[in-house]
Amino acid sequence: MSSSGGRKGESFADLFARGDVPVAKQRRLSVGEEVEGVVGHVGPDSVFVDLDDKQQGYFESIDLKDARGEMTVKVGDRVKAWVVGLDGGQIKLGKRFGRDVASTDRFRAAFEQGAPVEGKVTGVNKGGAEVDLGGIRGFCPFSQLDNQYVQDPSTFIGRSLSFVITKLDDRDVVLSRRQLLEREAKDARERVLATLAIGSTVKGRVSQLREFGAFVDLGGIEGLIPMRELSHDRVKPEDVVQLGDVVEVQVKNVEKKTTDKGEKVEITLSLKALAADPWSAIEAVAPVGKVVAGQVSRLAEFGAFVRIASGVEGLLHVSELGARVRRPEEAVQIGQSLLVRVLSVDVARKRIALAPASEGAAVGAEDRGGAGVIVGSVVKAIVEKVENYGVVCQLAGTKGRAGRAVIPNAETGTRLGADLRKEFPVGREVTAKVIEASDNRTRISIKAAVEDAERADFDSFRAKGGGSGMGTLGDLLKKKLGKS
Repeated sequence: MSSSGGRKGESFADLFARGDVPVAKQRRLSVGEEVEGVVGHVGPDSVFVDLDDKQQGYFESIDLKDARGEMTVKVGDRVKAWVVGLDGGQIKLGKRFGRDVASTDRFRAAFEQGAPVEGKVTGVNKGGAEVDLGGIRGFCPFSQLDNQYVQDPSTFIGRSLSFVITKLDDRDVVLSRRQLLEREAKDARERVLATLAIGSTVKGRVSQLREFGAFVDLGGIEGLIPMRELSHDRVKPEDVVQLGDVVEVQVKNVEKKTTDKGEKVEITLSLKALAADPWSAIEAVAPVGKVVAGQVSRLAEFGAFVRIASGVEGLLHVSELGARVRRPEEAVQIGQSLLVRVLSVDVARKRIALAPASEGAAVGAEDRGGAGVIVGSVVKAIVEKVENYGVVCQLAGTKGRAGRAVIPNAETGTRLGADLRKEFPVGREVTAKVIEASDNRTRISIKAAVEDAERADFDSFRAKGGGSGMGTLGDLLKKKLGKS
């Protein structure tokens, strides 16, 4: 206390009231200096900023509004600015030096500090654009007029733009808008990157559509929504978004890479992550054993994929399309609507096995697809093909492997050495008895059906007392069962 001139026992308040507390000197700012601070108040005409050195500066509100007239900052935001004026002790801030600030000292300060200056393009000549900087003529080469190639420089005439001064002497003021745009883009990228966190949700505008995904401008830096992250469905980018769309996306990954051209940042985004997962209610979408409607979405060598709900596909294996089908395109086409039966659902691997629904089956109905045949019953079947071991058939009214049955050679009821391909042409309907039925195979017998029918007719004949002139029962029954 004694070092500050105070008396023993005096409080800090007493010292402050008497003026004995030393006050830190504020650093004197100069025009053209770059400063940083926190927005303390946003008013209709001015925005006040508490600077890091405990001083306060202000923007004119119009300087912080976007093209739509909306304020771009709020209380608590941290901002960078240039000191563009020191009038009456007040620190005037700006994002650039205006055309009304055209003194030599201020241009020199702007040049040395790299601060933006504002000018109006008044004309073009062979080498570049002429710019009015408030009574002082500036020159901007065409290559520096934009950060992209300018095909028609005359379109810039009459526009007020911001530039940085790249050369300043007694004769010339050379300007570059390109350097300023690149610097602003870099600052914007750094601001965006500082706020990006994996798993966070951000908004952006669709800037490019490519065959592998959609690019989104996040405000100075682009991120990519890969094809797999556009939707739970397999879609093209243009099926989901259009150029200029404002979208809300989730940040999946941010990776910095070093290349021969410098550091590169790759941002992976996702639309799909913010959409409901259709597999969360898969029991209702694909109930096992029931019939659902679908549409063939794509073909593979081993089968056809059928879309049964948004983001949900099932596989119709080629073996379910018919005994003679070797490739799925022989039986179905992309875009074809089908009724299918859900065979199984693997939630962990997100796989669904399907089979064609039985004839006459309705959506939502239980469908066993022929798996419920009973040993001893007599069924109708359609010949599909003939193999060395017997005749392969499809039980009438069924589709898929579950309704497929085999008539072993010994059960065909034909004479030894007969040509089964002639006896059983593809498409022929036969009547047979089920002699084996399991989840893996069904065997039927024409021979057993003929024998049962012969026995039944003989018993009926005997019950009526017999007769003559009727021919043999075997001949009668072969004709009845469609045998030649």
